[in-house]
Amino acid sequence: MDEVTRGARALVLCPDIRTLRYDLDARERLEEAQGLALAIGVVIAHSEILPIRQMQPNTLFGSGQVQNIATLCELHECELIIVDGALSPIQQRNLEETLKRKVIDRTGLILEIFGERAATAEGRLQVELAHLDYQQSRLVRSWTHLERQRGGFGFLGGPGETQIEADRRMIRQRMSRLRRELEQVRKTRALHRERRGRAPWPVIALVGYTNAGKSTLFNRLTGAEVMAEDLLFATLDPTMRAIGMPGVEKAILSDTVGFISDLPTQLVAAFRATLEEVTGADIICHVRDMANPAHAAQKKQVMEVLADLEVVDRDTGHSEIPILEIWNKSDLLGHEQMVELREAAPGHEAVIMSAVTGDGIDDFTAKVAEMLTAKAKEITVTLPVSDGRRLAWLHAHGDVLEDKDGGEGEHGPTRKLTVRLNPKELGQYASLVA
Repeated sequence: MDEVTRGARALVLCPDIRTLRYDLDARERLEEAQGLALAIGVVIAHSEILPIRQMQPNTLFGSGQVQNIATLCELHECELIIVDGALSPIQQRNLEETLKRKVIDRTGLILEIFGERAATAEGRLQVELAHLDYQQSRLVRSWTHLERQRGGFGFLGGPGETQIEADRRMIRQRMSRLRRELEQVRKTRALHRERRGRAPWPVIALVGYTNAGKSTLFNRLTGAEVMAEDLLFATLDPTMRAIGMPGVEKAILSDTVGFISDLPTQLVAAFRATLEEVTGADIICHVRDMANPAHAAQKKQVMEVLADLEVVDRDTGHSEIPILEIWNKSDLLGHEQMVELREAAPGHEAVIMSAVTGDGIDDFTAKVAEMLTAKAKEITVTLPVSDGRRLAWLHAHGDVLEDKDGGEGEHGPTRKLTVRLNPKELGQYASLVA
């Protein structure tokens, strides 16, 4: 069988199974599948929704539908078939044997994108672990007719290390080593978070559905050049930059991987270390694409992932970390939609903006600064002028409202300061005094 590469013509199929409940309707799911396909550079020759009354254990689709798929492949000269759903190893094998073409399911497709986009050593470790976890269930003896020496960690091109004949024991050993390496990465991340926790700067985490505009907002706020394109999963590796905020000396802005419906379980586990950055944030900014008709369903998916990370209570929806909704892509909305959003925003504690045009960016920074300083307390301290360490710390880390002569003290002249400190800074000052 010839290899399938970027630029290959693909048939995208969205199974609509009557017995299953979906967060998105079939049309929206098909559009998302097309977006995923475009993200790996294939040409969508044809796409279609296929209603399924009863799933067939051997092929998922009924025999008539399989014949229709074969006809569509011939008609549109398709080399690749993408099924937006989970295929068992047997179903995938049988479809490939019948259709004489490469077939990949939703999990395989997302793994392909992640394998291509992961830029850091950590990201590649996570992708390889997820890929091996997926592949080990597909070591079926009768697959040996397929050419499996394909790209990176993916399915679509180039020589790769994982062959279908690979011994299960070797895969398990490799996975065990990867898990140990990732555990070390988690420990390193935890140390970094602990170090940031001792530092005075609050952390603001951007989360949201993939392609909601997180990276565009990140770039606008930081002047960075994180990849930001109209593609699903344009960025995978977390990026952090320091930014200034009104009334806040400095804050750390973190851009995280985009969420998606039905994210493969292998990737949820593998990318937990990346998403754990969210759990240490002082504020979570949930960036939403309000121009997308499925924005409500996308919000539900994001909240479910946050619940998986134990950031949000699954039953009540309550979060210990304040969550601010960013209603993005206002530049793509009509007048009536904007009116509706403006009427709804105050009650939802949401900021309406466009990360592309910059409209509403000042409202965003003002709101975040207000949230960061909301729990701040004013303290008045009198310190000896000779205590340069604590005086300098208060000026560097707090919002000094007043600094005046405190008169003569036990150890000489003093300064009387009124300073506004947030809870984190108060704790740090207390340890400094102790």
